[in-house]
Amino acid sequence: MSASLPTPMMVHLFAALAALLLGAWQLLAARRGARHRTVGYLWLLAMLVTSLSSFWLRSGLGVAWLAGFSPIHALSVFTLVSLAMALFHARARDFRRHRRWIAGAYAGLVVAGIIAAALPGRALHAMLFVELPRLVVAAAAQQF
Repeated sequence: MSASLPTPMMVHLFAALAALLLGAWQLLAARRGARHRTVGYLWLLAMLVTSLSSFWLRSGLGVAWLAGFSPIHALSVFTLVSLAMALFHARARDFRRHRRWIAGAYAGLVVAGIIAAALPGRALHAMLFVELPRLVVAAAAQQF
């Protein structure tokens, strides 16, 4: 399946996966210091790529008069605003607000992933519930 995915979709999926993993690391690891800052900037970059690449993706859920954009694209706009606000507050050393904006952006990432996985007809749904089971069955069949 991945060979048949358009490049913008592959970029979007890989960036989202990187953001999901880096974000989890940030939430679980100790805060402060150079490592937190470095991983934070990598997460910010992955989130930017995820958000911006979404504007090249369209689905059947898109609204014709909105150039094919769907309601989930509003989440990308929210994410871009969240990232800007989080960076602003981190640089202003207002870490309470920084954490709130980061938490909102990460929650949006998780919610978007759940929606993309749950809705039939979306690439992530097909990968998880069609292609992956097919690969598992094929691998198991080769063992017997």
